[in-house]
Amino acid sequence: MKAVIMAGGKGTRLKPLTNDIPKPLIKIIDKPCMEHIINLLRDHNITQIAVTLGHLSQQIIDYFGDGSQLGVELTYFVEDEPLGTAGSVKSTQNFVSEDFLVISGDAFTNIDLSKAIRYHFAKDSIFTLIAQPHPHPQGLGVLEIDYNNKIIDFMEKPENIKPSLINTGIYIINKRLLNLIPDGFYDFGKQLLPSLVGKIYAYVTYEFWSDIGTLSSYYYTNYLISRDFNEEMEKQKIL
Repeated sequence: MKAVIMAGGKGTRLKPLTNDIPKPLIKIIDKPCMEHIINLLRDHNITQIAVTLGHLSQQIIDYFGDGSQLGVELTYFVEDEPLGTAGSVKSTQNFVSEDFLVISGDAFTNIDLSKAIRYHFAKDSIFTLIAQPHPHPQGLGVLEIDYNNKIIDFMEKPENIKPSLINTGIYIINKRLLNLIPDGFYDFGKQLLPSLVGKIYAYVTYEFWSDIGTLSSYYYTNYLISRDFNEEMEKQKIL
């Protein structure tokens, strides 16, 4: 299976951290967020990766190169003008495999991608969204599912919403679905996903995920990861 990393966003809510560098290069503890994502993909035997780029794209290309230093093969797709999340993925149509994974380069997670992929195939799904419960879903896409985990409602960033299942922005997609995406700008959350309600599935997980989309979530994510890292180091000292 191949993957697409979406890494074209401007990260405006993370200013001033993103004044001079793209959001995927913002560090989580010791390395850029996108490097953590690449390592996660590699750990799940996904090594052929497309990266969609826009804002400050050359910095990302200069940092990661062809990906060989991380044990992967990177192919870059640079947008001349913004294509939106779904539009950028469609631009990789000639690269991706029959089923492929989409993930953001500016979110941090330890989700077991292999389990999600097995679920996708078990459901014979054309599109599987990785979701998780969230106590404060403001600013995120939220969804409802039925007894069979089929998505029966989807709303992008609603206001005044109660604790809900949220969209992590990680998808496993059958290539046939790209034919539904028109050329030009097109968005997963605002356009594609609402049109697929009743036809696609959610894989629900309680594993860690954070979009680091705001300064508060960025700093809190770093705090949580550093705390867990320090606890692990203490355990190793005891052993």
